[in-house]
Amino acid sequence: MQSVEVKRFLSEQPLSIYIGGERMAAASGRAFDTLDPGTGERVASVAAGEAGDVDRAVQAARKAFEKSGWATMPANDRAVLLHRLADLVEKRMDLLSEIESLDVGKPRAQALGFDIPHAAKTFRYYADLSVQTRRHEPIAVAGNEARSVRLPYGVCGFIFPWNFPFLLVGWGVAPALAAGNTVVIKPAEDTPLSTLYFAQLAEEAGIPPGVINVVTGLGETAGAALATHPGLKRMSFTGSPEVGRLVGEACGRNLIPVKLELGGKGAAVLFDDIAVEATAEALAGAVTLNAGQVCCTATRWLVHEKIADRFLEKAASVMAGMKIGYGGLPDTQLGPVVSEKQRQRVLGYLKKGQADGAKAVLTGGVAEVSGYDKGFYVKPALLSGSPDNVCAREEIFGPVAYVMTFRNESEAVELVNRSPYGLANSVWSGDLDRANRVAEQLVAGNSWINAHNLFAHGVPYGGCNLSGCGGGVLGPDTLEDYFRKQSVVRPLL
Repeated sequence: MQSVEVKRFLSEQPLSIYIGGERMAAASGRAFDTLDPGTGERVASVAAGEAGDVDRAVQAARKAFEKSGWATMPANDRAVLLHRLADLVEKRMDLLSEIESLDVGKPRAQALGFDIPHAAKTFRYYADLSVQTRRHEPIAVAGNEARSVRLPYGVCGFIFPWNFPFLLVGWGVAPALAAGNTVVIKPAEDTPLSTLYFAQLAEEAGIPPGVINVVTGLGETAGAALATHPGLKRMSFTGSPEVGRLVGEACGRNLIPVKLELGGKGAAVLFDDIAVEATAEALAGAVTLNAGQVCCTATRWLVHEKIADRFLEKAASVMAGMKIGYGGLPDTQLGPVVSEKQRQRVLGYLKKGQADGAKAVLTGGVAEVSGYDKGFYVKPALLSGSPDNVCAREEIFGPVAYVMTFRNESEAVELVNRSPYGLANSVWSGDLDRANRVAEQLVAGNSWINAHNLFAHGVPYGGCNLSGCGGGVLGPDTLEDYFRKQSVVRPLL
């Protein structure tokens, strides 16, 4: 059941796009439906923005950059407003977690316990870091008075995916705003609701009109229009490698620097000196978090052959015992995937993987949830077999893990590094010398030890190879990404 506040937010439909501080319909008058993944029913009708709406948003962002004072105000004054925005996020945490659960399908407790508070902390982190960042750095060079100046770029475009819509808005736009840029956001068509509510919070916090703009719409229309718009100064895309290539190509034609945060096929390497049962529980929780729709999670489990049977038995037991249900119910551990399209993708991979020779330790398949027969539910699955299997190689984006065994350290490293992805891996061992040694050999943006899915502010998080390029998130260098450097020189002779 929806709360009064959420019903009020959804009451005026179609929900409007947000440009220059004003809510408005799409220029075409068209709209699209967004569904509750847990019921399969319509949640809201949302304005379907297209190229003309994106152009209006970019123009509004440019005007705000040039005339609102946002780009030129002291960093401390911007930080005050960003902290005020974080205050509102925390104040409305219950409402935001309800919206996120309704839109994505994830258990509300997950959104309340991580997604929403972590986004608020991200705004605070970059607000404070921007105050500490020197905007003028002297350069020691003979015969000249010289300095390097950090300046905001201007209008930055953001295209976000559907798995963590509010969290990723925080991770993406917080450093851009803290540096003094203005932004145009295109949320995923499956999950636009929390981003639209975010625009309301920004207005309430006192962020000047036009600094934050949100254009809802389909990827092939609004998303493509934003990626190809020549008025941008920076672009950021989070999503699949396939679409990332298209965005990178479009930005390359306009000579616009682009940050691509793409997919992953994370590995967990388990040596034979671990606490088997505890590690199995931790990895079972990781691969089913957000119904497995997490780009950095561990979906390839490389287990030392001495402990493989014990580990598989425990992991399968934990995964089979998870409570599958509607995300708004307090006892739900595993909610639906985001859409029927995504469910069919997961089911298709299970079928292809077994046809390719994989053994089903835990079969997976369609989950029947009483009272929610039209929702997009799947059971967790655990496969094992050859590293050449399609399910060992390709990103599935569902609650599916693939197990392989190894005999020694070098074999484990080789198996991990076969993947063309490079986002996040983990090493599990009681021997910290070995764990650190192996962690440094695994090709990825992130290597974790005796844990997976760690996101500490101040530690850069990003990918390489098929997992992305152009910089990461959460670290101080991400704030640097949103400053352009300009040299100022005066001869002394």
